[in-house]
Amino acid sequence: MTDPAPSDRRVLVLTHTGRDAACDVARASVVGLTGQGITVRVPAVEAGDLGLDPALVASSMVEVVEHLDDAGAGCELALVIGGDGTILRAAEIALPTGTPILGVNLGHVGFLAEAEHDHVAATLEAIVSRSYVAEDRMTLDVRVYHEGALVRSTFALNEASVEKASRERMLEVVAEVDGRPLSRWGCDGVVCATPTGSTAYNFSAGGPVVWPDVDALLMVPISAHALFARPLVVSPDSVLAVEVLPGPQSAGVLWADGRRAVELPPGARIEVRRGPHPVRLVRLHEAPFTDRLVAKFGLPVEGWRGRAERLQRGEL
Repeated sequence: MTDPAPSDRRVLVLTHTGRDAACDVARASVVGLTGQGITVRVPAVEAGDLGLDPALVASSMVEVVEHLDDAGAGCELALVIGGDGTILRAAEIALPTGTPILGVNLGHVGFLAEAEHDHVAATLEAIVSRSYVAEDRMTLDVRVYHEGALVRSTFALNEASVEKASRERMLEVVAEVDGRPLSRWGCDGVVCATPTGSTAYNFSAGGPVVWPDVDALLMVPISAHALFARPLVVSPDSVLAVEVLPGPQSAGVLWADGRRAVELPPGARIEVRRGPHPVRLVRLHEAPFTDRLVAKFGLPVEGWRGRAERLQRGEL
């Protein structure tokens, strides 16, 4: 039997190669996809760790790419094998090309992932048959200014968090919404999040869980010493800002999705608004977000009879 020839269909495979289980799933996925005539693209920095079949590379069924900037170009999706951290890394790669991301969870909660590692065969079948949909998720445009000059800009899928640089001291900040001052906080930090990020750092900081189809921006102070220090949910068209007040002990740090850090000197200003381009997440099932919350967090729902009672009343 001859090997399948390369096709116009391409899938980018990104893997947390520090986990043996993830590498095993990635190798099986490469074999499964190429066996169906789908070309697989793999970053060079991961290819060596995966130990891919040299014959597949020689046949061009596997493309090894050196540069990540345009790794997603021409790919119908990115299959991401790892945890939420790996998916956030994939978002950096996929955002410029709009490549949809399909996560296979080998982490802990894996809230951004769509599939679990023991459902890989069904996941590959869905890719081959194109039995999936991609939904747009809001991103954040994050800009850091100092002395009136733009010093850094980046994006975030989950959140941009302004945090104190020294654990011994609080961070003194003023929060602003739509160009108007809101409150001054002595705090451990401030989280500005998307609905997608509402179940990440925002959740740990005591912020609200926001359904992903709700357009909104979130601002949550962390351990603030202030009378008014409540989580805020504002318009998706609003502009949030955090100013680090001048002072000898007021240095901070900005984290975008916990991955990209920017040092914040006293007097720094951080502006957060809706990003111009969304990240696209692949969904294999049309399960309600409520069910995802229950499954991912293991929420207790024993004893619920809502649907049964409605059936008895003939409402369903």
